[in-house]
Amino acid sequence: MVIGVPKEIKRHEYRVGLTPAGAAELARDGHSVLVETGAGEGSGFGDDAYRQAGAAVCGREELFARSELIVKVKEPLPAEFALLREGQALFTYLHLAPDPALTELLLDRGVTAIGYETLEVGGTLPLLSPMSEIAGRMAPLMGAFYLQRIHGGTGVLACGATGVKPARALILGAGVVGANACRICVGLGMDTTVLNRGTDRLQRLEELYPGRVKTVVFSAETLREEIHAADLIVGAVLVPGGRTPVLITRETLGTMKQGSVIVDVSVDQGGCAATSRPSTHDDPVYVVDGIIHYTVANMPGAYPRTSTLALTNATLPYVRILAGLGIDEALGSNAALAGALNTYRGGIAHRALAEATGKEFRPFAGMSSEIS
Repeated sequence: MVIGVPKEIKRHEYRVGLTPAGAAELARDGHSVLVETGAGEGSGFGDDAYRQAGAAVCGREELFARSELIVKVKEPLPAEFALLREGQALFTYLHLAPDPALTELLLDRGVTAIGYETLEVGGTLPLLSPMSEIAGRMAPLMGAFYLQRIHGGTGVLACGATGVKPARALILGAGVVGANACRICVGLGMDTTVLNRGTDRLQRLEELYPGRVKTVVFSAETLREEIHAADLIVGAVLVPGGRTPVLITRETLGTMKQGSVIVDVSVDQGGCAATSRPSTHDDPVYVVDGIIHYTVANMPGAYPRTSTLALTNATLPYVRILAGLGIDEALGSNAALAGALNTYRGGIAHRALAEATGKEFRPFAGMSSEIS
């Protein structure tokens, strides 16, 4: 199979979809790997490293024209829309629920789009987890930075000082993002509270950090009780394939401390605050009603070397399955890949995405009965 790895064009996105070591694995499997000129430079992988791994380095148009499978990091942007074609497969973070333009494009072009963020194995999201881990660990650090008064923050030092209380952190969600945000908040010495709908993950956090984290079952009432005292709120809510529920309404925002910070990691899927909208690394924050919003849609892109290595570790086994069996056979024989399918031959193949977009759900029909 011909596998293409284009250069990411999202603003300040320095990750790449495949490392040279990953390209070498695919080349040894007998596949042709095309890498766009300069694709890996932001992550510290030069073109020569890909050539030495057995890949061919070429221009963007040639790459898209020849590739049967496109392996990316972020969703295609409008400048890439014209390059996608019918019958092509796309394997990347898609986040289609809040992106009707891209969804329509993939449907119109008949692209087989498989989302990293919707691939589930045993109730986990193994392709989302590495980036969620990084974003979760980044969130308290970014929030602590913007709590500085010079940025309009409350002026409360995250870790406090001798005789002075630390900042209060409120984490919404106890999944991979929330658990990693909790780890950093506790490490910084913050007064940390985690809200989650179930108790199992909360219990795990209490076992990890006995006496150092408060856990609360989420409800509208508990959110109201906790939110007004927080200096930092981390939005760590996820509905795989669907839109993130809005937990912080505009009215709720008005009950928060002036100068407090929301780091909404869930902004890729629409955000858990009514006032969240995607921002960029070069313009990461904005203020609404005196509340600082950090809503960068590709947070791990700030640390591309670490992120690219972690991402390829997770995605490469599935790229090898897709390339080795062919797209349809791989989807038909691998339940995880079939479940990650978002669009297929002009239809929505993921139930949560269909519900979020109000479109007909057309499940993939080629699943082997042995694994269905």
